[in-house]
Amino acid sequence: VFQNHEEDDRKVRRREKNRVAAQRSRKKQTQKADKLHEEYESLEQENTSLKREIGKLTDEMKHLSEVLKDHERICPLLHCTMNFVTIPRPDTLTSCLPR
Repeated sequence: VFQNHEEDDRKVRRREKNRVAAQRSRKKQTQKADKLHEEYESLEQENTSLKREIGKLTDEMKHLSEVLKDHERICPLLHCTMNFVTIPRPDTLTSCLPR
């Protein structure tokens, strides 16, 4: 009878210990999932921000390309016959400019 009572006590302690360990494990899993979810949210926000920045930079690049194209049409230095001289001299450059 005494031995059965001792075994029952051991089983109860073991079950309690197991229950506490299972609770700790579940809590740890939940914390890990929460942390991953927070990281996911943060990365989503960063991704959205970077996409917005890409859009702005793309628009700026298009605008600057148009400005450059417009400038190339009217730039006297680009249309000057002396433009292909390898070493530009100040008098060569001023001769291309409109007077």
